Amino acid sequence: MAKLDRVGEKGTSNQGYSLEIVAYRHSADIDVLVDRKYIQKGVRYTNFKGGRIANMYHKSVLGVGYLGVGAYVRYADGVETAAYISWKGMLERCYNEKFLRERPSYMGCLVCDEWHNFQVYANWHEKNYYTVDNEPMDLDKDILVKGNKIYSPTTCVFVPRRINSLVVTNKLQRGDLPIGVVKTKRNRYVARMGYLTERKSLGTFDTPEEAFLAYKTAKEAYIKQVADEYKDKIPKKLYDALYAYTIEITD
Repeated sequence: MAKLDRVGEKGTSNQGYSLEIVAYRHSADIDVLVDRKYIQKGVRYTNFKGGRIANMYHKSVLGVGYLGVGAYVRYADGVETAAYISWKGMLERCYNEKFLRERPSYMGCLVCDEWHNFQVYANWHEKNYYTVDNEPMDLDKDILVKGNKIYSPTTCVFVPRRINSLVVTNKLQRGDLPIGVVKTKRNRYVARMGYLTERKSLGTFDTPEEAFLAYKTAKEAYIKQVADEYKDKIPKKLYDALYAYTIEITD
């Protein structure tokens, strides 16, 4: 009996992409050219016939992100991998309309084109992720480059959450006053700053500018203090960025 050869047979996936068999070893082991772009190996013929072959370049996450072809997987032992969770969360902060309505400070944020591919981001995650004791770690885009709104390999760094909280401005919640300044009922201005477990008053002043200057001086000194506490636990580029970090009245 002659060996069945289905090479050249064409079809369409359930996502609407073209399929073509380019190698047929047996019905449980065929290679399929997907969307004329890449070959998916080891496919079952029944999945080919049923259109059940996903295009790994299909923008399945928020119309932007795609899984890509490579070694990195979405699930391990039935649980989403840390790299995938981080990648998906990054995309949601930039492209999830519900999230942006709830957190408008992220309006205008983007993910660089290469990180739309999960494989590329996961490789960077593997090389750059680290832990500090049991502290939660955040993917930060604007400590290395203040004011930056683009997630990319050159602008991002993983940051212990305590450090990340140091540079949160809450600009939309505090109104027109400078950061760190609160107006009293007697039309004077108090400078306040949050430390690890409490908020402290730094004094009362006649103008918001004076109060801000007291806050700026204390906050920049505190950021350096915290940086020194973490010096041997964080990347040097993060330590250097913290030491150079300045608080502006426009923050």
